[in-house]
Amino acid sequence: MKHLIVGLGNPGAEYEETRHNIGFKVVDTIAEAHGGKFSTERHGAVSTIRFKGRTLVLLKPSTFMNLSGKALRYWMEAEKIPTDRILIIADDIHLPFEGIRLRAKGSDGGHNGLKSIQSVIGNNVYPRLRVGVGADFGIGRQVEHVLGQWTKEEGLALQEILMKSQKAVERFCTIGLDRAMNAVNTL
Repeated sequence: MKHLIVGLGNPGAEYEETRHNIGFKVVDTIAEAHGGKFSTERHGAVSTIRFKGRTLVLLKPSTFMNLSGKALRYWMEAEKIPTDRILIIADDIHLPFEGIRLRAKGSDGGHNGLKSIQSVIGNNVYPRLRVGVGADFGIGRQVEHVLGQWTKEEGLALQEILMKSQKAVERFCTIGLDRAMNAVNTL
């Protein structure tokens, strides 16, 4: 069985350590844990790994956040992976920092990457892992917050968040979305 795991973020060194790139960090963590290496391919960096009899195609789109759907569509078609076996990993300001939530559907919550994916899929019914980056910002400062660097305190907690997110992705791929949601969303 094959899954497409898409970590959302923006390419380029200036975005590497920003909250908006938590999706990239999660797929990097998964690849590293399973000996995967990324190569530059069409519309993104891709690593294919094996985990408990499953093939996981890890994708970091190179299309920038606002066009994430373009990379998703290409890799879904190229790898022949249906919507129920994709998992989108994105930052979420509506969750507290360190919180994660696995969902089967939902709104884009103002997230431009999710808007792009929703427009490509044609609906809001697709699995996603939302990783909380908090809402510690003033009115009109949302972009500054998500494109901002991790604080020292956040940086210290980041490895734990990445490990929790990795386990959530592995559960999704092995026990399915419903059981994974029950396990992940109660942690």
